[in-house]
Amino acid sequence: MGKYKEKASAIMRFFGVLGKAKPKTARGFMSMHQSIEEDTALTAKEKEFVALGIAIHARCEGCIAAHVGSLIELGATKEEILDVISVAAVMGGGPSVTYGAAAYDAYEELSSK
Repeated sequence: MGKYKEKASAIMRFFGVLGKAKPKTARGFMSMHQSIEEDTALTAKEKEFVALGIAIHARCEGCIAAHVGSLIELGATKEEILDVISVAAVMGGGPSVTYGAAAYDAYEELSSK
């Protein structure tokens, strides 16, 4: 299993642990997450692009793996991912370029079947 597939799997495993230990917290987080999956003024895909940009800026590789995976499921292209990385780099400077590389690597890994 690749690095980003493992990170995404680890997050899901931890949500199982969190759900048992702190069910209200886990339900609350999942409820918030599910509330943004609907198309409203922004599509679910557009919201995931925003989430990926924030994940890059926050330097959260687990978040990057999760949001890249969601974007692949929503049909995001490599070019769209690179656009998000570019915006994150402009807003976050050098560290965002570094974590943008992580997002690109995650896309390459998670989109290869």
